[in-house]
Formats: sequence, structure tokens, C-alpha cells
Amino acid sequence: MRQLTTLESALLLLGGLLMVVGSGATVLLQPWAAYVFAPGALLFAAMQMRQRYDGPNFVVRRLRRIVLLSDVLFLVAALLLLANSSHFLPIDYLSYLRYVHNNWIVVLLVAAILQLYAGHRIANELEKEAKKR
Repeated sequence: MRQLTTLESALLLLGGLLMVVGSGATVLLQPWAAYVFAPGALLFAAMQMRQRYDGPNFVVRRLRRIVLLSDVLFLVAALLLLANSSHFLPIDYLSYLRYVHNNWIVVLLVAAILQLYAGHRIANELEKEAKKR
């Protein structure tokens, strides 16, 4: 795997921290929370997308695709949180309740689970690959 530079690692950490602060502030009903979460999700996803794996291991490539899917889900969660807090979608109230209202939590949970699974498995696969050499 391509290692991130020190600046990229700091931006990845900052993005994760902003996502945690934004989601926690949403639970505490702060109106600014979505505007903290969204840039954090964007930073986090962008830095993870900069990591590359060019090796021959098919399992690691598949796991990298899962990580990229979870990054997209983080961005979708940010959009849903923005839509939840500012109601910028031109839909009626019943459709809003059905499709938007607090569904960002479900998307965020799925993305976090995929991220945890793939991160753990990638570390194990890279360790196995290093032992073979």
C-alpha cells in the first residue's frame, strides 16, 4: 500500500475528528453540526482515496474497493445530514420523513462497519504478504 505523507495523514485524522465532532454535535442538536461533518467526510474520503494498492493480491484489491464504497457512503451520509438540517430538497413533508429524516445515521453506520472490516482485513492480508517474502 502507498503510505500517506505526514500532511496527508494529518488531514485524514482531521477529517475523522471533524466527522466525530459533527455527528456528536448533531446528537446534541447543534445547528452547525452538519457544516462540520460534511468537510470532515470530504477530507477523510479524499485522503483515503489517495492511498493506492498496486500489488498482485486480489483480496487486498477487493478490500480496497470496499473502503472506497465506504468513503462514498460517508459522503452520502454528509449529504443526508445537510439535507436533514437545512431542508434544501424540494420534496413534500411525507417524502422527507420517509427518505431523508435521520437516515444519515443508517448510512454512517454501514460505512463505519465496512471501514472497520476492510481496515482490519487489509492489515492482516498485508502482514501475511510481508511474511511470504
